[in-house]
Amino acid sequence: MSFLGGVGEIGKNMTALEYGDEIIVIDAGLAFPDDELPGVDLVIPDTAYLKANYDKVKAFVITHGHEDHIGALPFILKDLNVPVYATRLTLALLENKFREHNLKNLKLNTVKPGSSVKIGKGFGVEFIKVNHSVADSCALAVTTPAGTVFHSGDFKVDFTPVDGGTIDLPRIAELGRKGVLLMLCESTNVERQGYTMSEVTVGEALDGIFYDNRTRRIFVATFASNVHRLQQIIDLAEKYGRKVAFSGRSMLNVAEVAAKIGELRYNKENVVDVEKCRKVEDSKLLVLTTGSQGEPMSALTRMASGEFNHIDIGENDTIVISASAIPGNEKALYRVINNLCKKGAKVIYEELDKVHVSGHACREELKLLHSLVRPKFFIPVHGEYRHLKLHSELAERGGMNGGRILIPEIGMCVHLTEDYMRKGDNVPAGLILVDGLGIGEAGSIVLRDRKQLSEDGLIAVVLVINSLSGEVNGLDVISRGFLYSRENDAQGIMAEAKEIVKTAAARIDMKNELSDYGILKSNIRKDLRGFMRKKLQRTPLIVTIVLET
Repeated sequence: MSFLGGVGEIGKNMTALEYGDEIIVIDAGLAFPDDELPGVDLVIPDTAYLKANYDKVKAFVITHGHEDHIGALPFILKDLNVPVYATRLTLALLENKFREHNLKNLKLNTVKPGSSVKIGKGFGVEFIKVNHSVADSCALAVTTPAGTVFHSGDFKVDFTPVDGGTIDLPRIAELGRKGVLLMLCESTNVERQGYTMSEVTVGEALDGIFYDNRTRRIFVATFASNVHRLQQIIDLAEKYGRKVAFSGRSMLNVAEVAAKIGELRYNKENVVDVEKCRKVEDSKLLVLTTGSQGEPMSALTRMASGEFNHIDIGENDTIVISASAIPGNEKALYRVINNLCKKGAKVIYEELDKVHVSGHACREELKLLHSLVRPKFFIPVHGEYRHLKLHSELAERGGMNGGRILIPEIGMCVHLTEDYMRKGDNVPAGLILVDGLGIGEAGSIVLRDRKQLSEDGLIAVVLVINSLSGEVNGLDVISRGFLYSRENDAQGIMAEAKEIVKTAAARIDMKNELSDYGILKSNIRKDLRGFMRKKLQRTPLIVTIVLET
């Protein structure tokens, strides 16, 4: 098996299982860029290994419909059009993405929790019901001639789930009794003691908030994919006589898709267009919105900054953020909360009330899964290195031989038989950057230049040279994000910069037909960079443009 994503990191989950001349791939997720990737929209796994072995790849099998497990598929299937197996809601969410990417003639297969499929000659895959923060989530039992591989997917143990469907612990225990060769298990919440609270506790907390704010306008921001939470919120709106307005593209899309397949139930007569919110009395309106992570372009963020056309936040508004901040998003989220408070709104978030529960298993639930599956070998997945390390220690304290536990890295290949598990040669792996319509085009040089622009600004030098005489007929030096026009001696510095450019140009005989503008540009950049570093202790990005007349 090869780990193409999702280990040593949060996001872009992808694992390839290979037996003989066949490969199946579990999940194909994306990650969102951090501050080290300025201007990048999305990050997806590098699939060079899969492309090089296209004839072997038999299918993608998907555990659930979160972006970190499905988000890369629209990009990958353009080059690897192989069958996809997933549950109903997961495929419905994917089909929306496929339409946006204009992907057609895909081989999509709907499976039900509890069902099994045969893939190729060597693989059988059973989809096992688990609880998570998106409906239709599954663990996978992959049977091979070498033995059974159990993949937990993202899960928690919820004995009172909103839809009534509990995790299929009896089937997981049965697999354990029959014998599991390897378990791959998520590690997200391994740092948390105890058990993850049930989703119904959120409904109970929200019920109290709806009651206490009967005369106020209520907003709830949450993950659109958490259909069970949406259902609880919509049910409370009906209970308290409120119209529901869906705000945000993903919220609208998920509500429509989930309602279409029966995962979300509501009376369409109780839904009001967000553009007509002003016509609804405050005490009769609920706005279900995106923006629980403080995303810059989300509906809630625009409301907080006063840039949302149809809603003005005021003192009679109660805003519930029913989510916890994903690591790295804290600053953006608290900025939104602060802006909402400045507008007079009452904001309720996780630190103030039980308005969110995790969809991931805590330590006691992980222990339970280990005790039921009883695998011969174990590899922790879905987490940063510290999560994987803690999870391996948890398994060892539970009685597992430390020599049968392996902490994976991106690109690691692992050979597995009935008798041993060991590392093989690494496969090509890493990340591909999606920047607008460009996939993989934002390389290290582009990112380096973007960082330099953000930190030190830009100087553009424009030279106009007479192609016959070689004389400089025009010269301009332009500063952007580097030198404030009213800064002390700014005009003097720019005048000196022009003289440095003229001197650099004079060192080259531009009348010579063999003269090289590349050398001219290099000289200008070198001289200007040295001047600016000495004068101001700054190193701007310098761009030189030479025009001929």
